[in-house]
Amino acid sequence: MPELANLNVYVSALLFVLGAYLLALYVGLIVWTYRDVRARSRDVLAHITAPLLVAVFTLPGLLVYVLLRPHTTLAEEYERSLAEEAILQDLDEDRVCPSCRRRVEADFMVCPSCHQQLRLRCVGCGRLLHPEWDVCPYCGLFREQDGQEALAPASAAQPLAQGGSGQARSVTPRSAARRSVEEEFEFLRTNASEFFAPGGEETEPPSRRE
Repeated sequence: MPELANLNVYVSALLFVLGAYLLALYVGLIVWTYRDVRARSRDVLAHITAPLLVAVFTLPGLLVYVLLRPHTTLAEEYERSLAEEAILQDLDEDRVCPSCRRRVEADFMVCPSCHQQLRLRCVGCGRLLHPEWDVCPYCGLFREQDGQEALAPASAAQPLAQGGSGQARSVTPRSAARRSVEEEFEFLRTNASEFFAPGGEETEPPSRRE
């Protein structure tokens, strides 16, 4: 009989520990649900309904609450709103001229109010770039290469222009000499026709005009 009494004591202690564990788990679920719903919603009715659902139905009630609760917490929504405001502020700053602080469009290259350079056009891909960028992030063309490609046609056209002007200079004296010979020949023919007039009368030759 003493052994049976000791067994009853052990069983009672085990049941007491198990009951205490279940009670702590039950209370912990209710407290966690209350804190979680407060972190996810500002609705007072939800603060009361969610812990009551878990208190009445325990684990099935907790499962229903997890399925129906908001996906994000209030802190996460606040951080997301701050990020969206920062993005909108950056967009607003990009739409404002840094010199006169007036509104400009996204595709403006020059501010129409103060003539401030806002964007540059890449010769490689034609996209608009920030004036402080030294490389195009779209096609990888550097600003130095951009300037060299822009100067290459001008440098190639300069010798042609010089050659054309030299040819013009070489042709100009020849055409001037030919024109002077033609004028001299015309002058002599006019004088001869006036000097030897019809009827055998000689006329006084006119003076040579300059």
